[in-house]
Amino acid sequence: MPENNEAQWYIIHTFGGYEKKVKTSIENYAKAQGMEDIIQEVYLPTDIVVETKNGKRKEVEKLRFPSYIFLKLVFGNNDKVDKDLWFRIRNTNGVTGFVSPDPNKPTPMTDEDLIKMGLIVPTTVEVDYRIGDLIIITDGPFKDSKAVVKDINEEKQQVTVTVSMFGRETPVTLDFIKVRKV
Repeated sequence: MPENNEAQWYIIHTFGGYEKKVKTSIENYAKAQGMEDIIQEVYLPTDIVVETKNGKRKEVEKLRFPSYIFLKLVFGNNDKVDKDLWFRIRNTNGVTGFVSPDPNKPTPMTDEDLIKMGLIVPTTVEVDYRIGDLIIITDGPFKDSKAVVKDINEEKQQVTVTVSMFGRETPVTLDFIKVRKV
């Protein structure tokens, strides 16, 4: 088990359709065992999307990562507790296992993984470009487009760039993490 007394994020895989049941089961277990300090959060990311059925628009909650649940856990304080907790979570009805290169040893997610998945936003990002520099957009509808930096807003962690669309220069504001210097 990772030796760290701070909570870290782990991912478990579930059978499709069992995500909410597993989430509730693990939360109830943590509460019943008084383990809220060890099982700190059970997170099931969802998004609200608009669907049209029979000509009617309706907002629906959809799982962002179907069959996956994110757990904020503390491992590394006590081998017996760690093994029991790993076994309990692993054997929760609907869980197929931890997402890890070693099926017998949970591996925590890195901050970089969490940022890429959009689960956390870095508090500060240092940029290596200036106004007038050429950058490349790394995410979103303009992904892989080259653009010129027009403004940098450190407070909001955003950059305004101009993208050439249909022969016109169009301003676009993006988060710092969605662009990189060419």
